[in-house]
Amino acid sequence: MRRRLESGEAAALAELYDRFASLAYGIAHRVLTDEETTGRVTRDVFGRIWATPQSFDPDQGPMRSWIAGEAHRLAVARLRRREGTAAGSAERIRTASTAARADYIVTAMPAPLREALELARGGRTDYREVARELGITDAEARRRLRLGLQLLASATTYPDDVRREQRV
Repeated sequence: MRRRLESGEAAALAELYDRFASLAYGIAHRVLTDEETTGRVTRDVFGRIWATPQSFDPDQGPMRSWIAGEAHRLAVARLRRREGTAAGSAERIRTASTAARADYIVTAMPAPLREALELARGGRTDYREVARELGITDAEARRRLRLGLQLLASATTYPDDVRREQRV
């Protein structure tokens, strides 16, 4: 895909847009909640892909993750500009950012983990009921729920937090 974009193949951009525009829009909207600005961020993400396809490095992960990251980064930057230095704006930005990251994590996690979490959360059921509903063992239900929750917990870890933890 990257080679096609670098050669200026517009059809490649159209394919990417068809596959990932809703992902970029959803993440940006979760941060911004404003449809007009969200649409601009979505266009900016795909504009950046078209203008600088080499900014995507396949060794760093899949295109889907890169697009989600760009949508998140641009949406947070817009929110920061809009919020300015108003009291409490840093916390609102962090909250919106965490929610968007959590949404992406849930949609990107393997289906068995997502199903277990949705059953446990939506039905307010315990692991035994999840196991029964999915036709798996209690141990497997606990494993899926634990892994899913660990993935969700990573939504609250930011690069600055990781760097700070590594220094300690």
